[in-house]
Amino acid sequence: MSTTPSKTFLVCHGAWSAGWAWKKMHPLMQAAGHRLVTPTYTGLGERAHLANASIDLNSHIEDMLNVIKYEDLRDIVLVGHSYGGMVATGVADRARDKVRQQELSKSGDGWRVPPNPTPPDTPPADVEWLTARRVDMPIKCFETKLKLQGGPLTLPRSYIYATLITPADTFGPFARMTKGDPAWSYYEIDASHSPNVTAPEALMALLQKIAA
Repeated sequence: MSTTPSKTFLVCHGAWSAGWAWKKMHPLMQAAGHRLVTPTYTGLGERAHLANASIDLNSHIEDMLNVIKYEDLRDIVLVGHSYGGMVATGVADRARDKVRQQELSKSGDGWRVPPNPTPPDTPPADVEWLTARRVDMPIKCFETKLKLQGGPLTLPRSYIYATLITPADTFGPFARMTKGDPAWSYYEIDASHSPNVTAPEALMALLQKIAA
């Protein structure tokens, strides 16, 4: 058992994903003495039956704000993965008194977008696990502009860049911006886009270092 103070990590998961994608991280967090909270957005995962064309980024921000409210979460370390970075930023803006620090890592039927391909380093068993669970994402989630309601954020912020990039390297420009910004702490992890699946132990070690 770790001797570091117990912390509550709240995950804003990525697109096409859900709380289930953080399954490997729960025992690691528990062993370290921390609490990991991994809610699922409306319309995804076990809440896929609620999917509809009106769901947007603000819907998912409200999902997370309600988790904070009804679970009475305080002094949280907010983790935003991929698309969840936008959700986490909206949450940090609207629940400033609850967030200890923020960490960011990133067709259909006309209103939904099918999932991106699984990164090539993902083990076959995990590919099968992911493929069976990922569902299409409401397109408004990507189209909604994030508007901060309380002015610039001043809480401690960290950016984790997964270095095993895809050819498109969608998040490279954001990583370069944060790397040169004194308002951010910048870290790299030797993993592809979803280290919570492909490199959970390395991610756990890095999250503990950042939140220490």
